[in-house]
Amino acid sequence: MKLKGQGISHKYIGFFFLAVILLWIKTYVTQLTQFDLGIQNSIQKFLLFLNPLGSALIFLGISALFKGRKKYISLIVIDFLLSFLLFANVVYYRFFNDFITLPTLTQTQNFGDVSSSVSSLLKPYDFLFFIDTILLIALLVFRIVKIEKKDMSRQKVAALFSMALAISCANLSLAEADRPQLLTRGFDRNYIVKYLGMYNYTIYDTVKSTTASAQRVMASSDDVTEVKNYTNSNYAAPNPAYFGAAKGMNVIYLHLESTQNFLINYKLHGQEVTPFLNSLTRDQNTLYFDNFFHQTGQGKTADAEFMLENSLYGLPQGAAFTTKGMNTFQSAPGILGQQGYTSAVFHANSGSFWNRNEIYKSFGYNNFFDGKYYHVNPEDQAEYGMMDKPFYQQSKPMLETLPEPFYTKFIPVANHYPYKMDQSLATIAPAETGDASVDDYFQTARYEDEALKEFFDYLKQTGLLDRSIIIMYGDHYGISENHNKAMAQVLGKEITPFESAGLQRVPLFIRVPGIQGGTHHEYGGQIDVLPTLLHLLGIDSKQFVQFGTDLLSEQHDQLVPFRNGDFVSPTITAVRDKYYDSTTGLELSQDKLDEAKKYHEIVDQKLAESDKVVNGDLLRFYTPDGFKPIDRSKYNYNKGQEDSSK
Repeated sequence: MKLKGQGISHKYIGFFFLAVILLWIKTYVTQLTQFDLGIQNSIQKFLLFLNPLGSALIFLGISALFKGRKKYISLIVIDFLLSFLLFANVVYYRFFNDFITLPTLTQTQNFGDVSSSVSSLLKPYDFLFFIDTILLIALLVFRIVKIEKKDMSRQKVAALFSMALAISCANLSLAEADRPQLLTRGFDRNYIVKYLGMYNYTIYDTVKSTTASAQRVMASSDDVTEVKNYTNSNYAAPNPAYFGAAKGMNVIYLHLESTQNFLINYKLHGQEVTPFLNSLTRDQNTLYFDNFFHQTGQGKTADAEFMLENSLYGLPQGAAFTTKGMNTFQSAPGILGQQGYTSAVFHANSGSFWNRNEIYKSFGYNNFFDGKYYHVNPEDQAEYGMMDKPFYQQSKPMLETLPEPFYTKFIPVANHYPYKMDQSLATIAPAETGDASVDDYFQTARYEDEALKEFFDYLKQTGLLDRSIIIMYGDHYGISENHNKAMAQVLGKEITPFESAGLQRVPLFIRVPGIQGGTHHEYGGQIDVLPTLLHLLGIDSKQFVQFGTDLLSEQHDQLVPFRNGDFVSPTITAVRDKYYDSTTGLELSQDKLDEAKKYHEIVDQKLAESDKVVNGDLLRFYTPDGFKPIDRSKYNYNKGQEDSSK
């Protein structure tokens, strides 16, 4: 394309198409190299190449509606915004292995806390995401391209948009042919980006998010009746051998940040990484579940808490903690509060992080001991609060102020990405894969394990160990799929999609004084913890709207949905529309696909029904017999002005 003389370069249309081509190629290369989209055939390869073109024409074409110099300025502004959107998604993907959604942009209260992690995600070549914008500005500044005063005619503008829409429609038709129901069954954002591109995905996400927000207005009591019938039909009756085994006991949740199950009994440099947790797999009073999976989406830790407190799934976009904090819930602290329990959360970070200081009120927590209750010395500082050992140490006096029985949750953060720690505190050498996140992960996991042992020793010394049920759970993965190459070295095998699904296992330990411990192989997920806990405490979960089932019940449902619509079970594992034998890891033969697709239909319905409850705030229309709706106005987490409802 000529850039000098009296040719097309001095016409706006030439400058426009140069911008389109640069954005198109940049976006294609980014989608190809920065995201793991699972390209499987020639149609998908072609669509990945094609989809940025239609988007570039449509979005940059908006500039043609302006006049004079403004059309050049608007073109550059739009190009910059699209480039920034692309760059932001790349940085987000490097950690979360996912794409930004509109609800995640509302989580501004978290931005200050995560800024230190963002810097570790940046790469030296990231300036290239803006190279086309810089080039376009330079062409104008140095007058290599002169501004054309004449504006495009309406006919040319119409022709431009017609061409853009034709390309986009052809793109969508080909995508629908290769992936039927692409837009209606869109739990997995990978598919939308792969088939339609980053910019069209943003439009799709905006529409989906807006629609979800409108569901509350349209909801009625009829909707909750349908959901209640659904959960009743999937209810699992308690196991008589365990029902009421922990009746009247304290409940202590110990959050295992970013802890994956492969760490249990794993040895590095000949040493156990988690010797204390390993010992609990042999403890006579501890149930250990080795096929327990996290089911979090974009909310990660917040999603894990949401499921454990409510037995409702997190949302497909964003986090219910930040977008649904004012909803009506029938959460564990609210349920147990009406059984005489005092409740509290201990977390040495800002109370506004993940909107905890608001949604905890809707859950019915009496107390929230957040960062303002802790004194964080510089040497005790962690990425998102304070190191685990001083955190537990400073939490003890606050725990001792709570009347028994109590329901408590401790959220330590030392084992959090990017897994950096003072080497004077490290008691195991890092791994040697060459991937810093993976290598350092073992040091912070060991430190987390040591802090847990110290806290258990305290519980034993005070007698709390003998009168409390203690639940330890992994909240989400610590090492994302972006590090599969290093994980292959750690585990000594290739990390296939099937193996990656298996790596979503996280530990679950339930210690109950007096019961017979042991390892349980049942498949389950975070959605199942609340009904399991209630039954151990002698409270039947049937009257509540819960989507999990008791892990100890003979009727427990071992189909474990993931938030993107994939699933695992003892027989079949589904990953990105491929189905595997859960025992062998081999793809299923054609004659078994019907059963797999039936599982997928069950998963889709389960997720959709839960989303109805959360997006429609349906629990405001239903109150179980004997349960009083939680009054969030009773709770105050300001230091010195704590809850007076107890």
